[in-house]
Amino acid sequence: MPDAISTDPLLEQMVTDRQLSTADAAAYRRFRVATAAAGESSESDVLRWLAQEYDVPFHPLDEVVTDRGVLALFPARILLKEELLPLRKENGSVEIATCRLFATRGLDALRALTGLKLQPVLAPREAIQREMKKNLGVGADTIGTLDEEKAVQVVDENAEDTNLDSGAEDEASIIRFVNQVLKDAIELRASDIHLEPFEDEFRIRYRIDGELQEIPVPPQLKQFQPAIVSRVKILSHLNIAEKRLPQDGRIKVRIEANEVDIRVSIIPMLHGEAVVMRLLRQNSTLRGLADIGLAKRELECFRRVLNLPHGIVLVTGPTGSGKTSTLYTALNEINDAVRKIITIEDPVEYQLKGVNQIQVSEKAGLTFARGLRSILRHDPDVVLIGEIRDRETAQIAVQASLTGHLVFSTLHTNDAPGALTRLVDMGVEPYLVASSLEAVLAQRLVRVLCPHCKELDTSPTARAFKTRVGIDASTPLYRPVGCRECRNTGFHGRHALFEWMDTDETIRQLILDSASTDQVRAAARKGGMRTLAEDGWRLVAQGITTVEEVLGVTTAKEAARPTAAETDAASEAGSSTKTDSERKHG
Repeated sequence: MPDAISTDPLLEQMVTDRQLSTADAAAYRRFRVATAAAGESSESDVLRWLAQEYDVPFHPLDEVVTDRGVLALFPARILLKEELLPLRKENGSVEIATCRLFATRGLDALRALTGLKLQPVLAPREAIQREMKKNLGVGADTIGTLDEEKAVQVVDENAEDTNLDSGAEDEASIIRFVNQVLKDAIELRASDIHLEPFEDEFRIRYRIDGELQEIPVPPQLKQFQPAIVSRVKILSHLNIAEKRLPQDGRIKVRIEANEVDIRVSIIPMLHGEAVVMRLLRQNSTLRGLADIGLAKRELECFRRVLNLPHGIVLVTGPTGSGKTSTLYTALNEINDAVRKIITIEDPVEYQLKGVNQIQVSEKAGLTFARGLRSILRHDPDVVLIGEIRDRETAQIAVQASLTGHLVFSTLHTNDAPGALTRLVDMGVEPYLVASSLEAVLAQRLVRVLCPHCKELDTSPTARAFKTRVGIDASTPLYRPVGCRECRNTGFHGRHALFEWMDTDETIRQLILDSASTDQVRAAARKGGMRTLAEDGWRLVAQGITTVEEVLGVTTAKEAARPTAAETDAASEAGSSTKTDSERKHG
């Protein structure tokens, strides 16, 4: 075998399958000469050359539609093991995509099992694996093996003596299947995994970029539902015999370079136990404050409050809107040798070097309130509270800020002005809120348009929208299309919308007067606050996201421009807080 071929990694497997002849080697040298100018050849280049030399069809599988009827003719286990993908039946033979032309063992096995005539078609390995997962589902080879061997017995879930511990623990295939699901979810950037039992199916869905996406699974997965749930319980150190009550646990896994903390919640449903796993990536790289997408005004305001000696800074928004990530980015900005920073969280999502971090443990009695009291005896300069959930935590946070600490925390409200009334509703006195709260940052996450497939939106609706919100008519707007890179969603990744509200003197007076959220919002907008929707229009104008994405996470009130009534209300609120000296001087 010529050395020129043996040193090419792309042909290594092909050479192993068949020792190339002198004529093959000469043809390959011609191919290398022809592609030398273009640099290193790709797998597709080599496969195209092989297809031409040996008169075999080549298919990139970019827009292939697999005939599921043909796919069902062959055992999934052999197809996955040998990386073979049946495409369609034509003229009495079945086209089979393969990336290894000379490895005929798999094709021979399929011929022997089915008696069909098979026609090989060359295709890239990555494309074959992608289409196999799409058509057969995650872990099809594992479930196929279980189905053939009947290794797991289906038992009555409602029986008191049901114990699948040994079945799930000893059966390597169930372990492998659960590992495949976890690995697949992490590779697809999922934030949550949902295992959902129904009467005739066991559905798996991943939340990717904030949207739930159903994942194809083998149809026979339902019969292995109890064993799969038991395996998750074993990993989470939960009681596998308890099937009537909700349980919560955690798993810590390392898959390649990714260390992931998984929060597990199991709840009994009508047709079995449902599992939701929240994936928290421990080694995620924190970006700088300037890189998280804040506009110039909001960035300057944020950096200003980071240097305050005391006060409370709140980040608000729904679950999963990136509040904790924003606060950690802020802490990373001020993390130095002269400040002592202590955090108390549930759970600890990131580990920051030089920051003292406390994990809440309700079972052990370590609550936010109890931990916060102890934190203040450790002489901190900066305190991060994972979430203000109750009156006691809110009051301690306020007292901490008034005694010389800079306090960061999160709160669940719809917008920045709503945080003020939320604290008062929790039982914190208005005068304490007014004197301690320095700023509120509300945020939401919108999906980012896939850079590979987004296209210009020249529709009349897009032109009308630009006129309505004040975007220059020449500014291009984009719409999603969908491609292989984004799993045909049209989006890849997420970006935050921000709404920054400073508690200036006008806002403080409104808090003391127990003003409504609408009055606070009007005054804040007059003071320069840009709403979530208005920040969204900025991203739309930059081609980052779409109008529909912004409207999907903001309310009509946020999306609207300030009305005359709001402007008047803000003017009245501002004039009512002027001092006598200010009134005298106009």
